[in-house]
Amino acid sequence: MTTAIVYMVAGMASRFGGKIKQFALIGKNNETLIEYSMNQALKAGFGKIIFIVGEKTEIPFKEKFGDSYNGIPILYAKQEFDAGKRDKPWGTNDALCSAKNIIDCNFVVCNGDDIYGEKAFKKLEECARNSECATVGWKLLDVLPDKGASNRGIIKKDKDWNITEIKEEFNIEKAKLKERNLNEEDFCSMNIFALKPEIVSELAEKLEKFKQENQNERKAECLLPTELANLIKNGKLNIKLIPAEERCIGVTCPEDEEIVRKLIEKSEYGELG
Repeated sequence: MTTAIVYMVAGMASRFGGKIKQFALIGKNNETLIEYSMNQALKAGFGKIIFIVGEKTEIPFKEKFGDSYNGIPILYAKQEFDAGKRDKPWGTNDALCSAKNIIDCNFVVCNGDDIYGEKAFKKLEECARNSECATVGWKLLDVLPDKGASNRGIIKKDKDWNITEIKEEFNIEKAKLKERNLNEEDFCSMNIFALKPEIVSELAEKLEKFKQENQNERKAECLLPTELANLIKNGKLNIKLIPAEERCIGVTCPEDEEIVRKLIEKSEYGELG
């Protein structure tokens, strides 16, 4: 069975200075961030790549990669929004649902500006191939910046490692976890999930309802972890939690390029544990 790797690459982030952050050069062999991630993912056996692009990333991605990468076919979906009514796209669930018409197989969806490690991709590809829904979770302390704040989906699980809840927490600071009643050992989501195509149909229904309820909001976002948690709560989805074996690192701000590059230089290719 062919499995697809689906990259959400619509966003550039205004704080990245107008550049496409997925094209930051971070690899030992001058790979861009997205190439580094794909090189890890393709070792897991994915047979198809899907890029979910945006207004500013569509043409650059198509010019750089065309219709294949290392012999693996690439398909494109576009996340769109009405800039007259919105300040930003509708969030990560909207991004995934933008590709619902071209996702015709089990797949793994992930951020295009994070590096997850080969082992994470291999385990999730195997789950997807076997029609199992799963995610890799990282300890909260390991995926927070030393300075500044980040948003993370905090994961709760049962004794059999089935996810019972994913709760999005905003503006988390490493030095203030106790103040927020957060545990540094809590598992959290980094937006990488093995899913089946019928789940996208369920998510698309929830997305339309969300858009109707928030039609006058310019910044409301429908977040993928939150919507998956709602499906779990309603008994429509079971997701296994797999503890991460490697470090997850990514590029958000321009200064992150040098940090990621140094981490990679200190490690073997593809190993960030």
